[in-house]
Amino acid sequence: MKRTLVATTGLAALALTALAAPAPAEAQYRQKISNNPAKCAAGAGPAVRVTVTDIRESTGTMRVQSYRGTKEDWLEKGKWIYRMEAPAKAGSMTFCMPLPRPGTYAIAVRHDVNGNGDTDIFADGGAMSNNPSINIWNLGKPSYKKTRFDVGPGVESISIRMRYR
Repeated sequence: MKRTLVATTGLAALALTALAAPAPAEAQYRQKISNNPAKCAAGAGPAVRVTVTDIRESTGTMRVQSYRGTKEDWLEKGKWIYRMEAPAKAGSMTFCMPLPRPGTYAIAVRHDVNGNGDTDIFADGGAMSNNPSINIWNLGKPSYKKTRFDVGPGVESISIRMRYR
């Protein structure tokens, strides 16, 4: 009887430990991280070094978000994987975006010019991986097919050009 109780207690503890363990990285969404260039150093990865160009002014906040390069996730509310924010600097800025594993991803960038956290359509800037055209017909949401790119086990480098109204 004593041996059965110990085994049952051990199994219960193991089950509770499994429930408390974090979900695998590929199942998680909405993680805020800081820009850490070391994650893009030689031999690191998977990650993407994102150089954002044509930033108009050094006011407000730059926000960079990674998404899976799928129709189900691309620009869907709450479906971003990682988000990092930094004070805007006119010209260009470089961000290192680590990724959960090799795969197909897309990047969205927003310049919240006044830093109020709201989208101000006449002031804020936006950009996406592969620099797709944005027009009145796609309302700033080009197909995931135009923005996705593959990332292997290492570090990929991309350049994204900011666009303002």
